[in-house]
Amino acid sequence: MERIEPRARSDAYGSRINRSHSPLLANIIPWAAILIGSLLPIFPIATALPLVPPLGFLMLLAWRLVRPGLLPVWAGFPLGMFDDLYSGQPFGFAILTWSVTLLVIEAVEMRWPWRAFWQDWFTAGILASGYLFAGWLLSGATPTLPSLVAIVPQLVFAVLIYPLVAVFVSRLDELRLRRWRRV
Repeated sequence: MERIEPRARSDAYGSRINRSHSPLLANIIPWAAILIGSLLPIFPIATALPLVPPLGFLMLLAWRLVRPGLLPVWAGFPLGMFDDLYSGQPFGFAILTWSVTLLVIEAVEMRWPWRAFWQDWFTAGILASGYLFAGWLLSGATPTLPSLVAIVPQLVFAVLIYPLVAVFVSRLDELRLRRWRRV
């Protein structure tokens, strides 16, 4: 059985010749990162108000905006189905919103293919806000002004944490595309 190690820099060209990225890592890392992001909000904090943003949704946005074309448009269905199992929202909510989100991003990128990071941040903020408000309206609870005020910290935190999520996704993308040397 061959052992796989990160590439070593033995000379100027030897580390780049006849090396390829791992197809397993290249295909698994984006999906696994989004699934783990969907699981994380159920662990850290138990509070009366929702504080932890929807990390799975933010990871989906970050992967789609940082690496366009990596996730297929239909990826919202299976990833949203997994998120529905753990988010506490009615089943089908994440399936619908994640699929619509990927379609909206695809339509926007077809219209305006150029963009900068602040535009991605603005897009992620608008989509995260829409996701949280849709979840607030469709959760089955009575939408009242105090419940609307209660989601504001989660909304602010989701918008402010997106740059960190995007940096984390870019690091995962570097790991995903790292060239591995067979020994």
